[in-house]
Amino acid sequence: MNCAQTGAPRPAPRTCALEDDSRVVIVGGGPGGVACALMLQRLAAAASRRIHLTILEGKQFSGAFHHNLCSGVLTVSLPALLSDHLGIDFPTHLTNRSIVGYILHTPREQLVLDEQEPSVALRRVQFDDYMLECARARGVNVIRARVVDLDFHLDRVVVYSESSPLEADVVVGAFGMDEGTAAVFTRATGYRPPNALTSVVTRFHPGPEGMAAFGNRIHAYLGNYGTIEFGAVTPKDTHLTINIAGNTVTDEQMAAFLARPEVRSVLPGVNQATVSEPGPLRVFKGRFPCSLAGRYYGNRYVLVGDAAGLVRAFKGKGVSSAVLTGMRAAEAIFSAGVTEGAFAEHYERANRDITGDMIYGLGMRRLVSLATRLGLVDPVVRAARHNAALQEALFGAVSGHLPYRTVFGDMFRPASVGAILRSMLSV
Repeated sequence: MNCAQTGAPRPAPRTCALEDDSRVVIVGGGPGGVACALMLQRLAAAASRRIHLTILEGKQFSGAFHHNLCSGVLTVSLPALLSDHLGIDFPTHLTNRSIVGYILHTPREQLVLDEQEPSVALRRVQFDDYMLECARARGVNVIRARVVDLDFHLDRVVVYSESSPLEADVVVGAFGMDEGTAAVFTRATGYRPPNALTSVVTRFHPGPEGMAAFGNRIHAYLGNYGTIEFGAVTPKDTHLTINIAGNTVTDEQMAAFLARPEVRSVLPGVNQATVSEPGPLRVFKGRFPCSLAGRYYGNRYVLVGDAAGLVRAFKGKGVSSAVLTGMRAAEAIFSAGVTEGAFAEHYERANRDITGDMIYGLGMRRLVSLATRLGLVDPVVRAARHNAALQEALFGAVSGHLPYRTVFGDMFRPASVGAILRSMLSV
């Protein structure tokens, strides 16, 4: 690529399109990184242009040596996104359960919220392995190594890794919430990682009969649980995935959550007369973003998915967002160029459906927190039993399927507010 351009923090031309033999290095081999690579490959093939694509991924997805904190429930739109835009089949052979809906719990109430079309539950590490193998099968160069530094030059980026250094015309950050890689981008570009919530996950194995008795709904929990903002029990193939999230949650909060009567009541085979945990408590801990990252693009670099904070601010749905933003980054790189101006004009604009909804997601998070402190969550759930708009709003809030702008609109309809007030007065 012939494009006079300074390092990431300094001004650069507004356009700089990829030419033949341009080089793209993608840091991270999860769904966002793979989607970016496959989209670039398809765009290049359609334009009869040759692009060299390399994915750097330090984890080994095959063999399930790494645990992914994602609950592994994918949106119904993802299969079409993969097949229509990336040309790969959705891995139906990895599906271990169809999720037909949610049961929303508060300390005193519960409400069934069923989906019109079932979602798919699978093991994220297996899905990530499938996606990365699709990229490798399509001829994308995949190197198992972590990035340790970046140097930006007038005409290229040097990517230093645990393997050999690579030169690229642009580097794509698809590293999720990996703090080590985030520090590398921060030093080199001024990137600021998004704010994040802490998530603690454990598993419960109730056996085949217990799994059959549990059913195909996710149990979601909102209520006054201290530092826990929300929790969920999700059925998988042979076990239940139990997760909690908040600003600061620990294994102790997980143990306390599991001791709650409304949680214990849904765990098959747990003796309700005791308060001991359902078996040895082995937990995994991680983070997921709840705000937009700072400087998530610039001259010769762009970030996607969790690394950019381009997810729904309250409930994530990180896989679909990663794939979508990876594709959008590819389109911006290929069609507009690799400068900060090109990304501002094309990539940032393409993601306004996500960024524009963030203020509503933050508002929903604060609204739930306030309602919890004021004891209003139970009346809202009671009111929703007889109000379709409230049911739709609660389903959108716990599932992440609807924009939070829509959720707010349903919540604050006059009929919805009236139903909540009547529920409060009827106690």
